Amino acid sequence: MTNPTGAAFCAALALGLLAAAAAALPRRVRPAAVGAATAAAGAAAVAAGLSAMAGRPWSAWLPDLLPLAGVRLAIDPLGGLFIAVTGAVAVCAAVYAAGYSRPGRDRPDAGHGLDGRAVQAMLPLFVLAMLLVPAAASVTTFLLAWELMAVTSLLLVVAEHRRRASVGEAGLWYAVMTHLGLVAILAGLAGFAAASHGESFDRLREAADGLPPAVRSAVFVATLAGFASKAGIVPLHVWLPRAHPEAPSHVSALMSAAMVNMGVYGIVRVGLDLLGGGPAWWWLIVLAAGAVSALYGVLQAVVATDLKRLLAYSTCENMGLVLVGVGAAGLLSVSGARTMAALALTAAMLHVVNHAGFKTLLFLAAGSVLRATGTRDLDALGGLRSPMPATTALFGVGALMASALPPGSAFVSEWLLLQSLVHALPEGGTVAAVTMPVAVAVVALSAGLAIAAFTKAFGVGFLARPRGAGAERAHESPPAMIAGMVLAAAGCVVAALAPGLIADGLSRAAGVAAAVAGPAADPVTGPVVLRPAGMPSTMSPLLITVALLVAAVVLIGVLRAAAAGRARRRARLWDCGAGPASARMEYTATSFAEPLVRVFDDVLAPDTDLDVTPVEESAYLIDSVRYRTEVADRVEHRLYRPVLAAARWTGRAARPLANGSVHRYVGYGFYACTAMLIVLAVTR
Repeated sequence: MTNPTGAAFCAALALGLLAAAAAALPRRVRPAAVGAATAAAGAAAVAAGLSAMAGRPWSAWLPDLLPLAGVRLAIDPLGGLFIAVTGAVAVCAAVYAAGYSRPGRDRPDAGHGLDGRAVQAMLPLFVLAMLLVPAAASVTTFLLAWELMAVTSLLLVVAEHRRRASVGEAGLWYAVMTHLGLVAILAGLAGFAAASHGESFDRLREAADGLPPAVRSAVFVATLAGFASKAGIVPLHVWLPRAHPEAPSHVSALMSAAMVNMGVYGIVRVGLDLLGGGPAWWWLIVLAAGAVSALYGVLQAVVATDLKRLLAYSTCENMGLVLVGVGAAGLLSVSGARTMAALALTAAMLHVVNHAGFKTLLFLAAGSVLRATGTRDLDALGGLRSPMPATTALFGVGALMASALPPGSAFVSEWLLLQSLVHALPEGGTVAAVTMPVAVAVVALSAGLAIAAFTKAFGVGFLARPRGAGAERAHESPPAMIAGMVLAAAGCVVAALAPGLIADGLSRAAGVAAAVAGPAADPVTGPVVLRPAGMPSTMSPLLITVALLVAAVVLIGVLRAAAAGRARRRARLWDCGAGPASARMEYTATSFAEPLVRVFDDVLAPDTDLDVTPVEESAYLIDSVRYRTEVADRVEHRLYRPVLAAARWTGRAARPLANGSVHRYVGYGFYACTAMLIVLAVTR
């Protein structure tokens, strides 16, 4: 009998290759054909992932596909979770891309470069690479899939480099950071494979307990650095707020909602599964990195005025929250509190699912705004409610889901994370007693700041009066783009109102991690069985939402009925002689965030400039006042700028070494070989 997981996964790979081949079709049908085939591949991946999460694993070995090592694939519940999430994001992004890649009526250049053969072929290949990463079952297969994911995403990021110089700069940052991360992962996994005398994941698991502690720690630290870079964890995040805003919006959704998850997957797979856990200091590092990333990311999101940059920093925040859960799970497993460790890991995995849903919706809606207005600047937007009602409503749904307010999906997973941290105190020992309250405070503070960030984005960007020419000429997006956003919104609503649908699968995914599950874990249900409140419960999220909707409908009906019996008369309200309210009288994104900038002045270090211009007749009378504030990425300026300056100085100083002399180059090679032989002779 054919394994349903393997059949669905192979179908996803075949459909992805078919989608890449469809890029050779004529331009007028190319985006629709590629989008349909990529969406079908994503749907097949969802089926494969859900099948694995239901307890039907699959594995395969293709010895002839690659020389020496071959290709090893295996899908367990943990890999199935990330495959299902990636497939769901791919469905929404592919449907959306069919409309986004086409030139618009009023902006013929809107799709310029995105409907070309190369760019269209890269989209399904990028999806395939992300599907292969969680399915890889050997070091060689994993590294090849990881590099394919990096290269295809890089080519998509720079798709519009001919239109904007900032795209090329963002691509350079992304290329350097992603390949430095690859070097770290390669060093860690290659050393792991060498010490284990084998490269299959099964062999790595068997040999992990017998490795010296120094080797295990070196493997974990090296891979953690590489995976954290891909997840956008501070201070390795600098590529993310550059690349995500400059990439096409459907690519931004794939990167922010699916690709960054692979960094989390790598940490869980290597740290909790292959290595089987480790000392407490491993997980203190993970938890601390997650906490710093959550707070720093949400602070930068609060002050950002670029809509897509705001969403990119929100990704840093949410991936930080996920790592808080992963770090807490590893820390609790060291203390022997495996049940609470499994609950923390399950909460982290649930937040991965929920973040993928609302971040897909938000990036697609941001792309709709960009296509209609030509700008991402919140200070120049506003007034989109009337010309773009569907996009406004869908962005509002995404903002609610991301704001950790009931009945949003982020509220469900962050509340579960908080519960796992709070209830871990009695069982986690001394270290947990010190760290868990701090982690609870971080989660709570980041949730509050996230509400401010998305209130600003939605209120200033959509509900305020238009403040720019682009906002005044905005129009609704094509049906394909609306359909992609509706699919993402539907997924968010289901995840918020019925999280129990994937509860068993999440339990099995957490059970794959040996450090969390332990020998007593149930192989069918996992280390912990979630039983969230259902329809019969008075605390069901679905019942609460239905009650709120019914109450709102009844209230609106009562108010309309009361108003129907009274005669209406239009009258101008007293405005103190100032006249009707204008866009200049409303809050901008900058002014909305200014109080928070003052509160966190020491962290954000804003650069402000106040320019007061007097009238010509008298210096005591003011003609105009101009206030400008800019909040740069402090980590980038303090950490990366000095390194880049040193690299440039080294490059200039080393230029005389390359003077074109062949004899000098031969001498360099001779001295290098001699030095290597001396080192080998001494260390032998």
